[in-house]
Amino acid sequence: MLLTLSERRFSLAGGALSLAAIAVFVAVATLSLLISTGEMSLTSTLFEPYILRVLRFTLLQASLSTLLSILLAIPIAQALARQPRFPGRIWIIRLMAVPMGLPVLIGALGLIGIWGRQGIVNSLLAGVGMAEPVSIYGLSGILLAHVFFNLPLACRLMLAALERVPGEYWLVASGLGMRPLSIFRFIEWPVLRSIIPGIAGLIFMLCATSFTLVLMLGGGPAATTIEVAIYQSLRFDFDPGRAVVLSLLQIVLTAVVLGVLALLPATGDDGLTSGRTLRRPDGAFFGIRITDGGLLLVTVLFLGLPLMAVVIAGLRADLLKLVSEPIFLRALATSAAMSISSAVLSLSLSAPLVRARHAMSVTGVNGTSALAFFGGMGAASSLVLLVPPIVLATGWFLAARNFGDVGVVAPVLVVAINALMALPFVMRVLEPAYGIHQRRTQRLSASLGISGIARLRFVAWPGLRKPLLTALSFAMALSLGDLGAVALFGSDSFVTLPWLVYSSLGSYRTNDADGLALILGVICLLLTISGTMGEPRQEAASND
Repeated sequence: MLLTLSERRFSLAGGALSLAAIAVFVAVATLSLLISTGEMSLTSTLFEPYILRVLRFTLLQASLSTLLSILLAIPIAQALARQPRFPGRIWIIRLMAVPMGLPVLIGALGLIGIWGRQGIVNSLLAGVGMAEPVSIYGLSGILLAHVFFNLPLACRLMLAALERVPGEYWLVASGLGMRPLSIFRFIEWPVLRSIIPGIAGLIFMLCATSFTLVLMLGGGPAATTIEVAIYQSLRFDFDPGRAVVLSLLQIVLTAVVLGVLALLPATGDDGLTSGRTLRRPDGAFFGIRITDGGLLLVTVLFLGLPLMAVVIAGLRADLLKLVSEPIFLRALATSAAMSISSAVLSLSLSAPLVRARHAMSVTGVNGTSALAFFGGMGAASSLVLLVPPIVLATGWFLAARNFGDVGVVAPVLVVAINALMALPFVMRVLEPAYGIHQRRTQRLSASLGISGIARLRFVAWPGLRKPLLTALSFAMALSLGDLGAVALFGSDSFVTLPWLVYSSLGSYRTNDADGLALILGVICLLLTISGTMGEPRQEAASND
């Protein structure tokens, strides 16, 4: 047996404690929402015209954003798959990773710099005599922002699927003289059709729970989603009853979406292949090459110009003055402390779950209770998808205000919520790395009798250092750039960098907001890069 009885018990106890902590935190917020309803009639409140209007807009913008992202991602993914030797192709793919790791607040500022009233697009339109500028606010702005963030995600997933198509398919297509339309119909579309439902469901989930983008670009009550309406009900109207109804409605909506995603069939096998890489025949047509090149150029401009706008606008600000202000130093210290705390807490919750699941998989999962426990630990990281951060913040806000000043416990609550928000990513980084590491070292460690601190120091840490640091850095970046929970608890005495950027915009200090956004973006980028830095020689040696 690779695990002793005491090791197995210790692993299962740690997993149980971690699972219980997550479940209790989410349950308290949910019960607080239910208890706060009191004598309020949920049915009558639910069918208020305002709440129905918010629900309709949430579904409308999420559906349109998903449709646009999918429709635009298909030809871009095709172009990248058809042109493997396109100049700068690898940098285009890397550029698509930036919006996915960029704080939403910074991306929104970049879009305003390009598409806003004083942006590049409207300046060019005014130069050719168009009096009515393009509006970045309202439904059009929300759709534009969601496409900016979700198009790269959809495109990278589709590209990965197209690149898995067996090379023999292209050999047959070339031998049959298939034209591009036939190749799309008989080769590409069957592959894309199998993954599009899952991608669409994921993007719909992200858009339905969008907060920061809608808060900045919503443009008033006519363009408000459920999460923003929850924030407005507590922050401005202080109507806890409406906030409770909206929070419960959001939980129901996310539960339905997650249920539909769970029913989607798994992606099928791409086909048998000898592993040969063959050039696609449709990428050699002159017209296709010109079309693909133009499409990729437009994609680069669409994704790159907002990022350049953030850099240029940030450099115009008086950065030395900003970084020397006491409020910036206080916000930086608060953000640093909270991001480190959130990342460490997320790792502390994930590690016992990962270890317990591995222990159960090694010794076998038998019995209904064991299966439920094993599945519950796996689903623990997805609870934040079922109960989004703003809903958790609302539940804990209502619970904490019964015991005194909410501001006293606000930092602790934000740290906990951000830790849960990072949990899905941390689990997906640690679990496969831990499983591979254990399969490689567990038998040897058991045969040599290495255990306890010695095994942690000489076996576990060298093998798991990189995934641990990767998860830590990304969790820190995610927490550092988040505005969701902070937006509800932020105040003059509790200021983070994202809240300071948002407050500067609200005070019409746009120049300061641009400078602060650049600083925040650079910090998040450095954290992301540090998490992906490896030591190839040492890794190769350890793998050998």
